[in-house]
Amino acid sequence: MSNNSEIIEYLRERIPVFECVQGCHDCCGPVTTSSTEMSRLPVKSDAEHEAALDEYNCVHLGPNGCEVYEERPLICRLFGTTPRMPCPNNCRPVGMVDLKVERLVHKYIRTTRQVLV
Repeated sequence: MSNNSEIIEYLRERIPVFECVQGCHDCCGPVTTSSTEMSRLPVKSDAEHEAALDEYNCVHLGPNGCEVYEERPLICRLFGTTPRMPCPNNCRPVGMVDLKVERLVHKYIRTTRQVLV
């Protein structure tokens, strides 16, 4: 893998998915992400960012949940898939994320410049 986009795709394919409780957004707070992931998200105004932060929410959290679910950052995808980041509603995939993949996600986060979503 030679660039961040390839790394992101590789990791996304290996993080298991599961159904959240409808209307839940307990894991949706302000998060950081790489500039590569950020470039996939819609641009929000400073006022929208400030309003979300005032509520300790993600700027992409709407009345019906995550508005960028298909493009959500790796850190958001990890929530609920590992015992170290459990879902507060006890939702989980059939098989939890492989520890090696989880470590690679955290390594990616550590080694890339992170920006507030």
